[in-house]
Amino acid sequence: MKSIDNIKILDKYILRQIIEVFILGIVVFTSIIFASDTFISLIKQISMYGMSVQIAFMIILLNLPSVIVMTIPMSVLFATVMTINKMCLQSEITILKACSISIKRITKPVLLFAIAMAFLTFFINETIVPITTAQSKTLALYAIVQRNIPEGKRNFSMKELKEGNYLKRLFYVEKCEDKQFANVSILDMSDKDKIQILQAQTGTSVLEGWQFEDASVYTISRTEKSLNTSWIEKTIIDFGSDIQRQLDKKNDGSDFNFIQLLPYLKGDKNLDEAVLAKYKVRFWEKLALPITTVVFVLLGVPLAITPPRVRHNRGFVFCIGIIFCYYIIRAFSMSLGYNLTIPAFLAANLPNIILGIVGYLLYKHKCEKI
Repeated sequence: MKSIDNIKILDKYILRQIIEVFILGIVVFTSIIFASDTFISLIKQISMYGMSVQIAFMIILLNLPSVIVMTIPMSVLFATVMTINKMCLQSEITILKACSISIKRITKPVLLFAIAMAFLTFFINETIVPITTAQSKTLALYAIVQRNIPEGKRNFSMKELKEGNYLKRLFYVEKCEDKQFANVSILDMSDKDKIQILQAQTGTSVLEGWQFEDASVYTISRTEKSLNTSWIEKTIIDFGSDIQRQLDKKNDGSDFNFIQLLPYLKGDKNLDEAVLAKYKVRFWEKLALPITTVVFVLLGVPLAITPPRVRHNRGFVFCIGIIFCYYIIRAFSMSLGYNLTIPAFLAANLPNIILGIVGYLLYKHKCEKI
């Protein structure tokens, strides 16, 4: 009975250290991903489409669950490697071995924690991520079509840029009150074959963009070198169409859950093959990502157990190396899956298969050797 109590104390001791480092890993890896990807993308949208800082902050919060889902496996690996490596350096592993406690028994609470985090990853990815991803896209489109209109300001100009920081549209507004414009001039260079100049006495902001009535439009053809003048009773400048096309082009099923993606496995004649391939890969990835948490533990434990003569912590280096290898293999396999070179199931699970086999062999060897 006393030995059982001691084992429970050991489990609590290991789990407490694992959880402490795991929380630190979530904070660190989430910050890195935001700084390198999400934050840069939002800054680009703010500069190109006039998105307000408040809405950009809301989009960051909505994108947070999708980032956390990716950082959970990395954080579990980080916590496992750092904790086990620390126990080795402090000779705790040697003492436990002297008490007839095997590596498998020491690893047991770590594996149970990894399995729990795998279920948490699947839950977040199925219930929260699809909703927040869809809301993030909707909010971005709303912010773009409404624009950040400076209420009560007079004689101001705004510009809209396209890819490469080239001018797409230039706006001049004499006065704006209650989202109503007065004396508006717009230089439109969105079409490479022509330049349009729109002038309107009044305008207003609607859900689709900026609406103008009784507008004069001057069209200068770059190819025919001609000038045409026309009068339009009602027109709408749609700011959201470009970003909508970009979002549709990048859509890989991230705003769908497991059940919604299931019908696409049978095929869909209304969808392009490339889009359908992305949906299939995304379906299998929803199962593969939680399994990655357990695979990382199998790979991290044997690498974290250092030889007796090594007196420095190599855990962080191993952790970075494993994550780097995982994402290199993942990027390669996902691209092959998107291009229909390999089946979607293999594209999503190839990193787990390769690292899982390597991890199992290393883990088995370490358990037999120690």
